[in-house]
Amino acid sequence: MVKMVVIPLFFIAALLICSPSSHAADFCVGDLKGPTSPAGYSCKDPAKVTVDDFVYSGLAAVGNTTNLIKASVAPAFAAQFPGLNGLGISVARLDLAPGGVIPFHTHPAGNEVLTVLQGVICAGFVDTANKVYLKTLKKGDIMIFPTGLLHFQVNGGGSLATAIVSFSSSQPGLQILDYVLFANDLPSLLVEKTTFLDDAQVKKLKGALGGTN
Repeated sequence: MVKMVVIPLFFIAALLICSPSSHAADFCVGDLKGPTSPAGYSCKDPAKVTVDDFVYSGLAAVGNTTNLIKASVAPAFAAQFPGLNGLGISVARLDLAPGGVIPFHTHPAGNEVLTVLQGVICAGFVDTANKVYLKTLKKGDIMIFPTGLLHFQVNGGGSLATAIVSFSSSQPGLQILDYVLFANDLPSLLVEKTTFLDDAQVKKLKGALGGTN
């Protein structure tokens, strides 16, 4: 009986010693004036850290949805909320006016969790086998979008829809498919050949999204 108790205690102690929580620093508030890397910002001098580094109020207001996609995303990533730096988490506010859409996009560096606060949102993603996962979400519903998979959100009702989006990274990254294809100087001929769209449609989309060539 004694051996059965001692052995688990030994492993628990070993795990505690090797755990990330044993690191000397409790946090690494981002120094936004310093260099950054894929790992995040360098740490702010601990002597200059205050409680305000761990509080962010930028998600309180409804976003401006008077734009092409009738949507607004207000991020609270490390660049806006330095206290998140190095913690592997971040959040954003999503507002979708009636008819609003967040086009197909990916986050290459983090999983996403969407929580609907009001309204109706039709959301979905496509896996690498091209299987579609689609759901109409209402207030209180939560949906996850795995790292790197194309996904979207559309207002599914006649009123403003709002959600809080959480990520498993303080810098999840963002790549919107429509902008990748039509908001740059990639030659139209190449876009046409790789998307099977005709010349008129490609040029129309480039014009709408600010692309050239």
